[in-house]
Amino acid sequence: MRAMRIRLVFLLAVVTSTLASCSAVTRVGVHFLYRHADLASAQVMRDVCYLDTPDCDTDKHRLDFYLPQGKHWPVLVFVHGGGWNKGDKALRVGGADVYANIGRYFATQGIGVAVINYRLMPGTDWRGQLADVRQAVRWVRAHAAAYGGRTDALFLMGHSAGGWLSSYVALDTTRGHETPVRGVVCVSGAGLDLTDSLTYALGESRDYYVRRFQSGPTDRDWPVEASPVLRVTSAAPPFLILYAGGEKRALQRQAQVLDHALASSGVERSLVVVPGESHSRMVLTLSRPDKHSVPTILAFIKAHTPNE
Repeated sequence: MRAMRIRLVFLLAVVTSTLASCSAVTRVGVHFLYRHADLASAQVMRDVCYLDTPDCDTDKHRLDFYLPQGKHWPVLVFVHGGGWNKGDKALRVGGADVYANIGRYFATQGIGVAVINYRLMPGTDWRGQLADVRQAVRWVRAHAAAYGGRTDALFLMGHSAGGWLSSYVALDTTRGHETPVRGVVCVSGAGLDLTDSLTYALGESRDYYVRRFQSGPTDRDWPVEASPVLRVTSAAPPFLILYAGGEKRALQRQAQVLDHALASSGVERSLVVVPGESHSRMVLTLSRPDKHSVPTILAFIKAHTPNE
């Protein structure tokens, strides 16, 4: 028994230590963390093009829509992580379909889920990625009712870089970009305030973000332009901010900075630390009802879904 426990601890350590960028999981040990959620195949609309044109020239402009039974359910748009240059809605690791499982699980709980793709760097820049997420949200808002969803109960959720994208899209009201949603679930968000000196003092690499957000040597305003936190106003939607107790302190700091900015603007928000998890394992808790993340998210969506 002791030898088995040691082996399990070792495998979980490998899961965390062998991550590439913000990739959610690795092949080793995922079966210890993954719990399959069942949903009838007829309740899944796969590879739907979310552009205004019916023809997508890339699979990065597609989403999978997981549909609950019945009618008038809230809708969650899920944005995957991957360091802005990796990731896909169809990610499979060791046979586990990590993001699809999130869609299936929440659909069984009466919440429709659109798991989206978006273009990755260097094929586009961060502004192009934001445009993709905005377009996906617009598609869901325009079409959810046809499947039984409520357009007045639309939520955004993202992990890591997906947390950055979800937060930015929900907070940015400049240049006609307003994307009204009922709430945002930011899970282990990265790069939320790129101007925060303490985050870098805690060990976060500034060069990592320079490579992703600086368009050229004369672009000195990129930390301000690319920081969702700096777009917080009193009109922001409610936020649920989750981070793992085992994450590095710099990422914990980013969650705390977002929480402080929302609180300072009088925005309803909740900051929740998920114990016993890491940055990578957090995404696997999002389809585990026995983990702290799921009941917290379900309660948040229920609390902010308008009465019919």
